[in-house]
Amino acid sequence: MPGFSYPEVGATRDGGAELPVGYTQLRHRTRVGSGPAAFAAAGEAVLTWRMHRAAGVRITAASARAEAGTRVLVRLGPGPLALAAPCEVVWTVAEPRRTGFAYGTLPGHPECGEESFTVEQDDDGGVWFAVVAFSRPARWFTRAAGPLVPVFQRLYVRRCGSVLRGLVRADTEADSGADSGAGSGAGSGAGLRR
Repeated sequence: MPGFSYPEVGATRDGGAELPVGYTQLRHRTRVGSGPAAFAAAGEAVLTWRMHRAAGVRITAASARAEAGTRVLVRLGPGPLALAAPCEVVWTVAEPRRTGFAYGTLPGHPECGEESFTVEQDDDGGVWFAVVAFSRPARWFTRAAGPLVPVFQRLYVRRCGSVLRGLVRADTEADSGADSGAGSGAGSGAGLRR
């Protein structure tokens, strides 16, 4: 199977300190919660494709979790009109205060480049979702769309941040309710997770 459609594989690994020239660059960071439970919930949602799916993207992945080498088919749009975007996970990170992954484009993707999705916890306990990407058109229709593609990309990462914030809130509230109900003699469902 063919390799990546761009030469700068892994350039987002260090948070995009030096992204390659000749590409549209994207950096986005949004707060999604606070504390260890929020960090764990956000990291899990990103690494298991849950955030992407909840944002309305259809993901077909060779593994349930993002792992280096995992092939991913991202589909955007309705049914037979969906845009197929083949990718491969380039790297993953699982550190005490940073977790996530990046995928890079494969031949057939409408763009060429790389995008990372990480969750970071700052010194004050704040949990942040960060996206770093670089891309350029690879197909005639993305070249024809011109400046609309970066606009769409910015809207999409903002949606991902908003969706992730909601998932974190739901998960941490569910955990809090389960924890408080477990010790109170609540019904037999206390402490169960989705």
